[in-house]
Amino acid sequence: MNKVIIDGFNLKIEDVINVSRNNYLVELEEEAKKRIIKARNLVDEFVDSEKVVYGITTGFGKFSDVAISKEETKDLQKNLIMSHSCGVGDLFSVDIVRAIMLLRVNALAKGNSGIRMETINTLIAMLNKKVHPCIPQKGSLGASGDLAPLSHMVLPMLGEGEAFYDGVKMDGRTAMEKAGIDVIEIHSKEGLALINGTQVMTATGTLALFDAINLLKTADIAASLTMEALNGITTAFDEKVHKVRPHQGQINTAKNMLNILKDSKNTTKQGEIRVQDAYTLRCIPQIHGASKDAINYVKEKIEIEINSATDNPLIFPDEKEVISGGNFHGQPMALAFDFLGIALSEVGNVSERRLERLVNPALSNLPAFLVEKGGLNSGFMIVQYSAAALVSENKVLAHPSSVDSIPSSANQEDHVSMGTIGARKAYDILKNSRNVVAMEILGACQAIDLAENKGLGLGTKRAYEIVRELTSKITEDKVMYKEINKIEKLIIENRLVDEVQKISGEILV
Repeated sequence: MNKVIIDGFNLKIEDVINVSRNNYLVELEEEAKKRIIKARNLVDEFVDSEKVVYGITTGFGKFSDVAISKEETKDLQKNLIMSHSCGVGDLFSVDIVRAIMLLRVNALAKGNSGIRMETINTLIAMLNKKVHPCIPQKGSLGASGDLAPLSHMVLPMLGEGEAFYDGVKMDGRTAMEKAGIDVIEIHSKEGLALINGTQVMTATGTLALFDAINLLKTADIAASLTMEALNGITTAFDEKVHKVRPHQGQINTAKNMLNILKDSKNTTKQGEIRVQDAYTLRCIPQIHGASKDAINYVKEKIEIEINSATDNPLIFPDEKEVISGGNFHGQPMALAFDFLGIALSEVGNVSERRLERLVNPALSNLPAFLVEKGGLNSGFMIVQYSAAALVSENKVLAHPSSVDSIPSSANQEDHVSMGTIGARKAYDILKNSRNVVAMEILGACQAIDLAENKGLGLGTKRAYEIVRELTSKITEDKVMYKEINKIEKLIIENRLVDEVQKISGEILV
């Protein structure tokens, strides 16, 4: 059985995808177990000696100056989970929930959280046996960690809350019983160890990033198909142009376009039909490339965050220290996820503008709205409307969440990141832009059928063939959402990218 070994330091984005979407098993590395036990021993030592340590023998937030007796420490942790379970709204999807659980396990495996082995083993068992807590999407400020949603993750461990098991929603205790997992009682420090961290925003953002990388590759294919339909000028993609402005994403996109369009008889050179194209064609490397550079920045931040200890206080067993700091603060990820949303919004923006060039007879030599019997048929008229609606929604969603902060906990926590909102919005923008790119692909293939097709390029020919395996040229109006959904599914499955890469070489991001 496929598995991912967790050590707290070497988790990859691909590992997150394999556990969250492909149900890989999770196993703790032996050295990680030793670190966890060592940190736990120090916590027990502090509790036994009744040393004053935030969150272990004190209350939380504004109550950090309230001492908690040794006898009350278990109640303190349970009360923390119960009172902090304040999430509302729709539930996170199962793949995001699994990613949240995995990232929390990996953070705990670093050995700086003071959790017991029994507790982390329970969380791992839930992952491996597919007990998926019901976690509402809304309620996190993204500082002091994702407190509310992570509390919902913990509830079934205590026999509380709700969870899905075998795809059926039930109360948490029943789900644990059906899976053969014992519920637990959490001890000192463990409530904080489980909920004080950035795993909800980071899990959501990691899956959005993975899908964004695939979407950017697909967008280059979509743009190439549009270039075929509009006799686009490939001279603008010449390597010399991009070497004198060497942004990597721009260089990579220009290279992709030339590779995908290789041997095309439809595209043109500068001056053959016209001197230059409109920006949405001529500036594809600059526009797509900027978004690629942005998501590569986000990727770098995610790779750090998924291997970080983000709770508070942190345990340093070698030094016998417990330090109250601010690693729970989501600001590094909040800015990154706002940037991701903006980058993905631009992918949709430029794709919709290319679709407009395809359907507008004033901007092309094609029949109006890509249908031969216009008037009787509306063709792709409302496809462009729908794309315009999606990109307009994206412009609202792309407003940064991180520029807002509302003080909490009686002003003890007086600056928060709102990073979880940013991650959720980025995912929504991704889905909208993915649909817009699907519409462009559908429109471009229709335009190719209506134009004088002298011969497609190596990559575009394969892309066109795959699309036409699922759809056909539209000669009269039909229910269009079904056609759009077919192409979106192709993008989600990454089939277009996989097949075109076999012909044209790797599509670079």
